[in-house]
Amino acid sequence: MATAAPQRRPLAQSQAVHDQVYEAIRQALITGAIAPGRGVSLRGLAVELGVSPMPVRDAVRRLVAERALEINPANKRLSVPSLTAARLEQLEQARLWIEPELAARAASHADDALILVLQGIDARLDAALAAGDVDGYMAANHAFHFAIYQRSGADVLLSMAAGLWLQIGPFMRVVFGRVGADSLLADYHAEAIAALRAGDAEAARRAIAADLSEGMDKMRAAVEAQP
Repeated sequence: MATAAPQRRPLAQSQAVHDQVYEAIRQALITGAIAPGRGVSLRGLAVELGVSPMPVRDAVRRLVAERALEINPANKRLSVPSLTAARLEQLEQARLWIEPELAARAASHADDALILVLQGIDARLDAALAAGDVDGYMAANHAFHFAIYQRSGADVLLSMAAGLWLQIGPFMRVVFGRVGADSLLADYHAEAIAALRAGDAEAARRAIAADLSEGMDKMRAAVEAQP
């Protein structure tokens, strides 16, 4: 199971290595590179990242506390927690409480520089969809949302949103793989950009809420289709 691009350079052996390892595994979760239902070992992650097991163990401990990973007590292997209908309902509700609020708060801080950044990210997202590039789509979709959320001035809500994406990222990738690129072409990013350009908080809230709902509906269908 790949958690990052092939031939990743070994992370620097320094005091910062723990944070680098945490961020590398975190990004693998957000972009769905660690697939649900497939176990991975601490040693395997350490080899792939080019570090000793110690910083990997520290990073995994943090991610388990954030409910992004779980450890099988029988064999000590790591995996993404299962996504049940009940858990999905909670994640969806939390996202719809937090993320549209972040977008609404960002509207009063949006400027031309942010609009240009968002347009560039959305162009990369469209190119990834057209090419069937799952990695590119996942990375661009995350970058788009958090470029907005980081302008909210709401650090507590931002941290909560980041934790939710850690838990939902692997399943977003599963949905992409099952439904294909064509069914993901309709999104609400253009509406969100227009709302932010106009400084319209409520329109930004509606656009992000609709975007989340569309994605979560596809995820619910995938969960319901499981045996």
